Amino acid sequence: MSDWLIYRGAGAPHDGIEHLPPPPPWRDFDGGPLVAPPAALDPSSERRLGVQHREASHHRPGETERELVNAALYLRRPLLVTGAPGSGKSTLAHSVAYELGLGRVLGWPVVSRSTLRDGLYDYDAIGRLQDLQIARAAPAAAESGAAPGPDPTDEPGGGIGRYIRLGPLGTALLPAARPRVLLVDELDKSDIDLPNDLLNVLEEGEFRIPELERLAGSAPEVEVLSDDGARVTVRDGRVRCKAFPFIVLTSNGERDFPAPLLRRCIHLHIPAPDKERLAAMVRAHFGEGAAERYEAVIDRFLDREPGDVRAVDQLFNAIHLTQRAGWTDEDEEETRRRLTAELMRPLDRTR
Repeated sequence: MSDWLIYRGAGAPHDGIEHLPPPPPWRDFDGGPLVAPPAALDPSSERRLGVQHREASHHRPGETERELVNAALYLRRPLLVTGAPGSGKSTLAHSVAYELGLGRVLGWPVVSRSTLRDGLYDYDAIGRLQDLQIARAAPAAAESGAAPGPDPTDEPGGGIGRYIRLGPLGTALLPAARPRVLLVDELDKSDIDLPNDLLNVLEEGEFRIPELERLAGSAPEVEVLSDDGARVTVRDGRVRCKAFPFIVLTSNGERDFPAPLLRRCIHLHIPAPDKERLAAMVRAHFGEGAAERYEAVIDRFLDREPGDVRAVDQLFNAIHLTQRAGWTDEDEEETRRRLTAELMRPLDRTR
């Protein structure tokens, strides 16, 4: 049964993505021209995965987790991941990118003011206007002996591509041979309209840039800047994917999402980590033997009242402080116990 798994959760890079079957007919996209492959994982992913990727070698996702990740890969559907803070929702995107060699993870941290346009692209109209005014003033400057600057109007579309930058979602939808990994973090923090605004983009795998569409007759191909910092070609003002990206939408469960969004996603709920999973995370960040050495701290983290909310970051903070402070004698033991209790105070308690 495990032969069908593309993402195995084994923590070792492999070429499994090359064996991903063709998409369903209703999720088959034909965007082009293909863009260059992305850069490798950046330090942000390395921090999440543990120093030198140790978490990848220690942590084994559960069977349900592996199966639903692969369901999203096979069906070319976004993965909606819910769970308590610190349960590993965001790390999952980095783990998939690392194991399948899909390059840098595109990150879109959602806040209450986030709009669909923020994720797709940004157009610096003011910057373009200022540069045009400078270019028009160039003849007068030349007469006075000043060196003329570059004229943006000499570029296709009047140089408009210099002022458009694709956002993380827009970059993920660029036509690529392999799917990009996009992390839309804490979607439940968004304005009430954003989940509905995402529906068409997630279904169609494309979006349009009106500023470029209006110029398509005179400038059918315009180079713009991607979220990766690379120049990419947009044809006829439309961005359409080739390989649908692996999109992870995370939620801490602070709100319900509309049924049309849920219909378009594969839903994975990650439960609060148990002792075995916490031990694996501790080994990932603090080295071999750390889970056994700090077993008492892990037990204290797990010892909570029903309904108490704690994040794994609190456990890491307590262990790191214990490790670096070097508390050893009996007089310091009380300090360690007190600070550990404070650092791991339930998040839903203010005092």
